[in-house]
Amino acid sequence: MVSKALAKYVRSLHQRKYRQRHAAFLVEGAKSVLELLASGLSIEHVVATPAFAEQLAASRLLPAAVPLSLASEDELTQLGTLQTNAAALAVVAQPPVPPLPPALPATRLLLALDNVADPGNLGTLWRLADWYGLPGLVLSANCADPFNPKAVAASMGAFGRVPVWAGRDLAAWLAELPAEVNVFGADLEGDNVHKLRLQPAGVLVMGSESHGLSPDVAAQLTRRLHIPHGPGGRAESLNVAVSAAILLDNFFREV
Repeated sequence: MVSKALAKYVRSLHQRKYRQRHAAFLVEGAKSVLELLASGLSIEHVVATPAFAEQLAASRLLPAAVPLSLASEDELTQLGTLQTNAAALAVVAQPPVPPLPPALPATRLLLALDNVADPGNLGTLWRLADWYGLPGLVLSANCADPFNPKAVAASMGAFGRVPVWAGRDLAAWLAELPAEVNVFGADLEGDNVHKLRLQPAGVLVMGSESHGLSPDVAAQLTRRLHIPHGPGGRAESLNVAVSAAILLDNFFREV
């Protein structure tokens, strides 16, 4: 049985201001909750269907100290943000983010996002960072909230493995990097990425699909990269996550 107080708290976490106020977020669905249980993040509460609760008990994945409430599939769907949820949702404390080491981009490739406002795209980019083993994401202040439920779901478990440094003045941070650190960004007038041999160090900046990089961030680029059309290709543009995937693959192609 889900108490009225818990239901109110869970529903409040649909909104960014309450996620920030409570430093908590929602993880929804069977796969995401199982990823969560393997992540080591601090779980405040789990709400599950009886069948999924039995699965958790049999697997012994859920720590005994974590409160568990039972709910029907309809109740879960009404509590959360998914169209349907036949398993569980969890309330999770937002993880503390370690300081961003100033020297990190000199040896590792970081992904930075400038005004990526769609939480689904942000979550997919987070998942890409996880796939390529990047040490983290740096987000400008005008990006979507990484703990938006859509971003969390799209990250496919990256929320528990890849740190996010959010709310940054991206242009100022890039300007403070050592001169030898490359700052890469996509540009139609840039170098053909397929003809380059790139090393996975520096910062790759991806911008808004509709507006690209903001002028002050674009001014910090040291290398502009272009993804050429294929033979006969006519599409005007690529989704930001697709573009990032192509660029990242070229960074790691020779590694």
